[in-house]
Amino acid sequence: MGETNRIILALKRALRARGITYAMLARRISLSEPSVKRILSRGSLSLPRLERICEASGIAMEELVRPVTSGPAETSSTLTAAQESALAADPQLLGCFYLLTNGHTPREVANELNADEKLLRRWLVRLDNLNLVELRARLGARLRVHAPISWRQDGPIRATYEKQVREEFMRSSFLAEDETLNFRSAELSEASRVVLQRKLARLTADFNELAELDRHLPSRDKRSVALMLACRPWVFSMFDGLKGRSR
Repeated sequence: MGETNRIILALKRALRARGITYAMLARRISLSEPSVKRILSRGSLSLPRLERICEASGIAMEELVRPVTSGPAETSSTLTAAQESALAADPQLLGCFYLLTNGHTPREVANELNADEKLLRRWLVRLDNLNLVELRARLGARLRVHAPISWRQDGPIRATYEKQVREEFMRSSFLAEDETLNFRSAELSEASRVVLQRKLARLTADFNELAELDRHLPSRDKRSVALMLACRPWVFSMFDGLKGRSR
């Protein structure tokens, strides 16, 4: 993540903390709400406009710049194959790491996984040895990787859990108010397919951005949410049967 994106992310977090919506911000800086959304989503934010937004929102520029200058120079959402292998081989360690990447404190992780202090320390030492967290005093830990994690396409985590995750995720009827399932199939040109996949990539980026914005919220104010996106050339097998009967 570049420094500009980090500053914009810090700005969004500061706006949310102050309860300032895009509509409210738009009125304060004399722009339309779509314009504000476009500026913040595309990262096309000039310094004068950033200063104007900060002034209108009561946000100090230092508040946005400090996390960038004090944070690690390089972060990554993709782990090495060795790191993934270690996590895949130990479900408890993977559970601990997953909760940490979602903003839970080590003490909250221990409560969630019913672990005593000795077991928690063992997990944190192991994650520190894997260079995934920095172990600190009093069972504290700071992530050394950028969350949320993007598991390797051909990595051990997906090889171990993907089939189980897919089956469990699709076991719902998706009829509840907090569930969504949309399926569409149509004939598209190659150009349209490329545009669609770009939009899906943007939605994935938006999901990651929201996860980062909410990561430091108290556990009581959030819940685990899963998003599955898929797109590929595909023809329903029923049509093969229809072709056979028409000959």
